[in-house]
Amino acid sequence: MSRTLGVAVRLLGGAAILGCLVWRVGAGPFLDGLRAVDAWSLILAGLLGALTTVCAAWRWAIVARGLGITLRLPQAIAASYRAQFLNTALPGGVLGDVHRGVRHGQDTGDVARALRAVVWERTAGQFVQVLIAIAILSAVPSPFQHAMPVVLASAIGICVILALVLHVYARKTTGRMARLLRIAAADVRFGVLARDAWPRVAVASVIVVAGHAATFFVAAHAAGANAGTGLLAAIALLALLAGSVPTNVGGWGPREGVAAWAFAAAGLGAAQGLAVATTYGALVMAATLPGMLVLIINRRRPTRTGPAQQPEPAPATVAVGGPARG
Repeated sequence: MSRTLGVAVRLLGGAAILGCLVWRVGAGPFLDGLRAVDAWSLILAGLLGALTTVCAAWRWAIVARGLGITLRLPQAIAASYRAQFLNTALPGGVLGDVHRGVRHGQDTGDVARALRAVVWERTAGQFVQVLIAIAILSAVPSPFQHAMPVVLASAIGICVILALVLHVYARKTTGRMARLLRIAAADVRFGVLARDAWPRVAVASVIVVAGHAATFFVAAHAAGANAGTGLLAAIALLALLAGSVPTNVGGWGPREGVAAWAFAAAGLGAAQGLAVATTYGALVMAATLPGMLVLIINRRRPTRTGPAQQPEPAPATVAVGGPARG
């Protein structure tokens, strides 16, 4: 499947979900959700967005340093804001992250390594988010609680099987694929799981998830949702997980579909869930607007290319990763 076709399929998937929601629930909840946005919710969303952006940028800088490339925190914060804005403004929801990886790679002279830093930073954040979601959904009484033992067992089984398959494949295969697997293993070891890295990556990821969930609470309050705190936390985490699925239109699609389904399953009505998700989406988009300013300010900044600056990189990282190309 070509890259263009893949983007088109993801866009059509997100549009299809939104179309089904309008067909089943109507356009009213979307309009209600937009009307629920007020000055206080925008201010709170902006503050929470700043917190999550700084923590995500910190996580990125930690992973990048573990991979042997320099990334100052102010630079990471500005690039993260810009990426978030592009993620919401462009289809697919991931193009902003690709842009920040490429731009960082051009600045440091190693695009491949910089892109890998973004991939592993995002992967670490998603992994922590899944763990938090499983823990909360297992502990909080909700319509979804009974399914969590099966979900947990399935997740553990999939991870174990995948790890075994990759281990065996890496030992038996040769050539380019074997090299890529060795690079990935070294990236995870030194970029994410290093002794001085993983606690900070974990803390940053927990704060990011908490900040996004708090923004969902702000949206629910603004939209007048009647869910209790525990149930709303469970629904928020489900919606956040759905929002990470790249089949969307500027972030819209699966998130709204799951929110509508979850509210309906809890007996609160799909329309209310869709209104809350719409308010949340509007607040998130507003919170990314500083990224537009970063994009405008840096638009004419000359791109620096040259050898990567590597402050005391881990020897094994350099030996395995090297100046990777691709």
